[in-house]
Amino acid sequence: MTDISKSLLFTFTIIISFGLCILYASAELQRFAHSSKHDGALSFLVLGDWGRRGAYNQSLVAFQMGKVGEKLDIDFVVSTGDNFYDNGLTSDHDNAFQESFTKIYTAKSLQNQWYSVLGNHDYRGDAEAQLSPVLREIDSRWLCLRSFIVDSELVEIFFVDTTPFVDEYFTEPPEHKYDWRGIGPQKSYISNLLKDLELALRGSTAKWRIVVGHHAIRSVGHHGDTQELINRLLPILQVTKG
Repeated sequence: MTDISKSLLFTFTIIISFGLCILYASAELQRFAHSSKHDGALSFLVLGDWGRRGAYNQSLVAFQMGKVGEKLDIDFVVSTGDNFYDNGLTSDHDNAFQESFTKIYTAKSLQNQWYSVLGNHDYRGDAEAQLSPVLREIDSRWLCLRSFIVDSELVEIFFVDTTPFVDEYFTEPPEHKYDWRGIGPQKSYISNLLKDLELALRGSTAKWRIVVGHHAIRSVGHHGDTQELINRLLPILQVTKG
């Protein structure tokens, strides 16, 4: 290779690298606008770990959710993951979707938009099935993505895909098989997600900023703290809390 060829190759490489930097700098989490009420008020319900085909008191809780939702005149519902037990959905045509969602949350007040993220049990099935637009065709309330933002003017809710942060899911015994399609290398996925989240949080002008994920950062419950989130996510929340 001649000196001129080497110089051109080096210049071309720099241009490509600079172009990638520009593309990344403009990267954003997908954003969904959800207007608040005319008086500026906003109310919503939050639940997680629910998809049981009505069993384990799911139907009873759904009934009470309907009553509370009507009383509060809720605008939407937030699901924090583990949407379908025990091992997520098998496909975007799995009957468990309608049997655990459509046929359970039938109250009028619960017919608003549902915003959902994935939990670790969802990753044990076909994780991408829950992200499929096919489910939204079956039930228009359903919207599930890995990470995204709901902008309701008064508040911005940042949904974060926390399951790939947890190292043990990548090393557990084979009876727990996880669907890591779309994740790519774990470290790169987490790093890019955190950069996008920090960029979005810093740029937010909402009065309230809420971060939603399946795993608790700090907890006195059975599972305890999630150390990976303490190490990687918590510092970003602390820096951008102002």
